[in-house]
Amino acid sequence: MGGDNGTVVTVPAAIRALKQYPNLELLLVGQEQALRNSLQAISLPSSLTTRLELVPAEQVVEMGDKPVEAVRKKRKSSMRVAMDLVKNNNAKAMVSAGNTGALMAMGKVVLKTLLQVDRPAIVTTIPAHKGHFHMLDLGANVDCDAQQLYQFALMGAVLCSAIDGIPNPRIGLLNIGEEQIKGNEQVKLAQTLIEQHVGLNYIGFVEGDSIFSGVADVVVCDGFVGNVSLKSIEGVAKMMAQMVRDEVRTHVFLKILMSLALPFCGSLKKKLDPNYYNGASLIGLRATVVKSHGGANIEGLLTALALAFEEVQKDVPTLISERLAHFE
Repeated sequence: MGGDNGTVVTVPAAIRALKQYPNLELLLVGQEQALRNSLQAISLPSSLTTRLELVPAEQVVEMGDKPVEAVRKKRKSSMRVAMDLVKNNNAKAMVSAGNTGALMAMGKVVLKTLLQVDRPAIVTTIPAHKGHFHMLDLGANVDCDAQQLYQFALMGAVLCSAIDGIPNPRIGLLNIGEEQIKGNEQVKLAQTLIEQHVGLNYIGFVEGDSIFSGVADVVVCDGFVGNVSLKSIEGVAKMMAQMVRDEVRTHVFLKILMSLALPFCGSLKKKLDPNYYNGASLIGLRATVVKSHGGANIEGLLTALALAFEEVQKDVPTLISERLAHFE
């Protein structure tokens, strides 16, 4: 029921996911009539009905709801019902495009964090010059101490290894400079903690203007810095796209060039399309939870579903727990 468009996006994305992954089973949780109306509009193939189940929920967590109120007062919401399905092992993962704060709060209350984790983090994939990198935390924890940043580094490394197949991913700590004397005390101490473990491929401090060069596979920061960075990245990308469109509209010669460059532009657009990278994992919880961007389209939500499916197959929460236990 979440996101900017609700079932208009979530239901078609669910159907496409079922077609793409023969071993996938989905529980659609929400207001029953709205779900049925969306399914009827699509004409669900009979071959998929055995892998799809509707789970009714009386309430909906609104985007303006405060996390604490959502946890306390909306225990019959689609978000909470879905979370309970995962808790009770009736589902292996949860995907939501709803209220991020409420989703994280419910995750900590209902699913709980792994024993070795102080706080879960939000991590997503961001495109780089050649490939991409994983960045965390992106807003779950505004203030973080050195121990938590160290845990983020471990969790990010495990996730990167599982999803990208990189045995020893490069980890960078986001800072205002690469020099050892730069940064606040938390970042400096976090570097010391990370450096103490030879099992982590730590490359040192990285600056904001270098992370897109592909210097690191995992970029670690606190939630305040991460969220501001992510929103800035999104804002610059939108501005540049709009500037290109404006220039093309005002110059006939550019229109001709753009028509000739369409094949290249299509490939570039896919590489930079936020829907292609949609899906942020709430790692550190005892089960897989993936947050989709509220404005994601059908393709974007399908990407988030695919990420959750892959994390379940790789059993990422268990891998993180084992890795953290090894370094206790």
